[in-house]
Amino acid sequence: MCGIVGAIAQKNIVPVLLDGLRRLEYRGYDSAGIGVLDHDDEFLRIRSVGKIESLAKKLAETPCSSDMGIAHTRWATHGKPTEANAHPHIAGDIMLVHNGIIENYTELKEQLISRGCVFHSDTDTEVIACLLNETLDTHSDMLTALRIVERQLKGAFALLIMHRHHHEELWALRQGSPLVIGLGAGENFIASDALSLLPVTQRFIYLEEGDCAQIFRDKINITNAQGKIVTRPIKELDVAEDAAEKGEFQHFMFKEIFEQPEMINDILMQYLEARQGVVEAFGERARKILPKVKNIKIIACGTSYHAGMIAKYWLEAIAKIPCDVEVASEYRYRDSPVAPKTLFIAISQSGETADTLAALRMAKDKGFLATLAICNVATSTLAREADLVYLTRAGTEIGVAATKTFLAQILGLYLLTTVLCDKKHVPPLTDLVNLAPVLQEVLKLDDEIKALAQDIKAAQGALFLGRGVHYPVAMEGALKLKEISYIHAESYPAGELKHGPLALIDEAMPVIVLVPNDALIDKLKSNIEEIAARKGQLYLFVDAAIAERHKWLGKVIYLPKVSENLSPFVETIALQLLAYHVGVANGADVDQPRNLAKSVTVE
Repeated sequence: MCGIVGAIAQKNIVPVLLDGLRRLEYRGYDSAGIGVLDHDDEFLRIRSVGKIESLAKKLAETPCSSDMGIAHTRWATHGKPTEANAHPHIAGDIMLVHNGIIENYTELKEQLISRGCVFHSDTDTEVIACLLNETLDTHSDMLTALRIVERQLKGAFALLIMHRHHHEELWALRQGSPLVIGLGAGENFIASDALSLLPVTQRFIYLEEGDCAQIFRDKINITNAQGKIVTRPIKELDVAEDAAEKGEFQHFMFKEIFEQPEMINDILMQYLEARQGVVEAFGERARKILPKVKNIKIIACGTSYHAGMIAKYWLEAIAKIPCDVEVASEYRYRDSPVAPKTLFIAISQSGETADTLAALRMAKDKGFLATLAICNVATSTLAREADLVYLTRAGTEIGVAATKTFLAQILGLYLLTTVLCDKKHVPPLTDLVNLAPVLQEVLKLDDEIKALAQDIKAAQGALFLGRGVHYPVAMEGALKLKEISYIHAESYPAGELKHGPLALIDEAMPVIVLVPNDALIDKLKSNIEEIAARKGQLYLFVDAAIAERHKWLGKVIYLPKVSENLSPFVETIALQLLAYHVGVANGADVDQPRNLAKSVTVE
C-alpha cells in the first residue's frame, strides 16, 4: 500500500526522503510527495503524479533543503491520482502523511465544512489534518490533541506529522497500519517499512497498536494506547542494502524467481538437520500445541489463499487432518462454528494484511485451540499477535506480484504437514533435500517458456486447468498472468470443463494444463481431448516421468521429475516464468503492476 518516510537530523534530509521513497516503490503507488519545514516556519511541499522519477525531476527544478521532513507514496483510495490528492496534506499549522483508510471521513468532512474548514483535495487524509489543526486551537499539547482526534477516526491509519512551529520534533501514530522508527546518531527516521531506511540505519523500533511517538533528533518518547510511557525493544535488522538492487536481471520479479532454489535450499538446511528443528520452527509452544490438533482452519488473501488451498490437499491426504480454507475478507464477516481442537492458521506475506489481521483477532475470541501465523516478517503485527509463528524466511521481495514468498509459504505448509503426520506416515524428507536441484532444472526451461509466451501474449483470455493439488497451483498461475500481463485468466478443476467453461473454448483461447504423474492422468487426458476437439490452443506442462508413456496434443514443456507431493513447487516456478515473459512481451511494468500494492493494509 502507501509508503511513509520521515527524518529529523542535523543535515539536509531531502535526499534521504527521496531515496526512501524509491525503496518503497515495490509497494505500489500512483503519486508521491515530499514536505519539509524551513527555518522561517514555512512548509514547502512538492508533489507529483506517476513515478518517483517525476517527483525527483520536480525537486531538481525547485531545489529545497531542510533538516526535517516527511514523504509519501500514495495508492489512490479516496480521490483520483492527482497532484492535489497526493500527500503530504496541509491544514493551518499541520502537515501530515497517512497510510490507511478513514471509514467515517464523509461524516467528519461535513462537520468540518459546517465549521468553516476549506478542503483542497478529495482524500480522507485531509480530514485528519483539518481535525488535528482545529483540535490544537483548544488543546495545545500535541499528544492530547492526537488522542482526541484518534478517538474520532474509524478505520486503519498510520500518521506522520509536522507542526509549523515545532522544529525539534516529528509525531507518529499507529492504529492498524505499520510504522517503524530508525535510530541514528543525532538523527532519527521513521517509515512504513524498514527496507526504506537501510542506507541510514539498521537499528529499529517497531511501534505497536495504539502507540504514539514523539521523535527528536536525539531521543524517542513513546506512549502506548493506555497513555503510559513505554520502552519498545530495539531490533537489529540484518538485511543487505543491495536487497533492493536488480543486479544482472532486467526486473526484480525475474531475479526473485531465480532466487527460489537457493532460498529453498537455505531454509531446508536450517530445518532438516533434525526433525526436532522442524517442530521448533513453528514456535516455542509448538511441541505442546501441535500434537493436540484435530482440525485446521486456514485464512488468507490472494496468493496466500492459494498457498492455503495447496496445503489443504497435503494436510488431508498426508496428515489425515480435516482442513478448511477461506478468504479472510469473507470469513471475518460471517459467524461460523469452530470444531473442537482446531488450529487457526493465518497466512500473509507481510504480516500486515488488514483482512487477515482482523480474522486473526476475531479467531482469538472463538475458541480455537491456538493461532499460527505464517509470514515473512518477524516484526509484523501478525507474527506478534499469533500464539505460534512460522517465518517463511524468503528474504526481501521487491516485485509486487508474489513469487519467492509464495514458494516459501508452501514449503512451510508442507513442513507443517510432516510435523502433524503420524510418525509411521511421515513423507521421506530426502525428497525435500533434493528439491532445490530440481528447481534449478526448471529454471533451465526459461528459453522454452519464453518462446511459448509469444503465442499467448495477444490472447484476450486464458484458462488454467489442474486436478487435485494442481488445481490451486493453476489458480495461482492464472492470478500471476492477470497481475503481470493484464490478460484475463481463470482457473478450473479440469473435470469442471463440461459444466460451463467448455463454452469458452475456441481457436483463440489458450488453455494451460498441468499434467502431473499421478492417478488422475487418464481422466486428465480425456479433458485435454475435449479441448482439442473444440480447437482450443493447448499448452501442457508435463511431468517428464510420463513423457514416453503418452502422446500429447498441443505444445508441451516437460518439467523435471519430482515426487507427487512436491510437484506443486516445480509447476509454480514454470507458471511464474510464463506470466513474467507474457507480461514483458506486452510491455507491462511487471515489478509494479497497475492498481496493485505489495502490502494491502486496508479493506
